[in-house]
Amino acid sequence: MTEKTRLYLIRHGEVEGAGTPRYNGHADVCLSERGVAMYHDLKPRFAGSRVAACYSSDLTRCRVGADILGAHLGCIPTAERDLRELNIGVWEGMTWGDIIERYPKEWQARLNDIVNYRVPQGENLLDLQARSLPVVERIVRQHRGEEVLVVGHGGLNRVILLNAIGAPLTSFFNIEQTYCCLNIIDYYADGKTVVTLLNG
Repeated sequence: MTEKTRLYLIRHGEVEGAGTPRYNGHADVCLSERGVAMYHDLKPRFAGSRVAACYSSDLTRCRVGADILGAHLGCIPTAERDLRELNIGVWEGMTWGDIIERYPKEWQARLNDIVNYRVPQGENLLDLQARSLPVVERIVRQHRGEEVLVVGHGGLNRVILLNAIGAPLTSFFNIEQTYCCLNIIDYYADGKTVVTLLNG
C-alpha cells in the first residue's frame, strides 16, 4: 500500500452527571474525576506510537484530555471549534427522560429521521458532517505520512468513522463510542481508508 497517515481518534472521558443519559452538545460540561483518570489510563496505549500532532474540540471535556495526552506525547494541542459535538439546540443539558416528556413528537421525529431532523436551534447530522469532515481532511493533508491524535465526541466520532468506512449517516447508531475509547483510522495517499480499531 502507499504512504499512510494514521489518525488516533478518541472520545473524551466521562463527564459529570454521566449516570443519567442526557444531551450535552455544545454545553461546556466538566469531566468527572473518573473522566480525568481515563485519559491517564489511556497513555500506555500509545507506547511505540509516533504522534506528531494533537487536535481536539475546543470544549473543556476534550481540551483537558488533549492537554494530558499531548504532554505525554510531546505535542502542543490545537483546539478546533468545528470538532465540537452535534449542537442539540434547545435540548442541550436535558436528560433523555425530560426530552421525551416535554418534546415527545420532536423526539420521535428525530428517531424517524436521524440524518435530516434538526432540534430547534440545533444541527442535524448533515450539518455536523459538513463542518467537521473538512477539518479532518485538512489535518490528514497537513500531516501526510505522520500519526495524529484527535480528541472528539461520541457523535462527531461516529460521523468521522462512518465516512471512513463509506457507510451512510443512517448507520449513526450502529457504531458505539464509549468514554475515552480509541479508534484508529489509516488514510492512504491513494485514497484508500481503513479503520483498524473501532471503540477500543
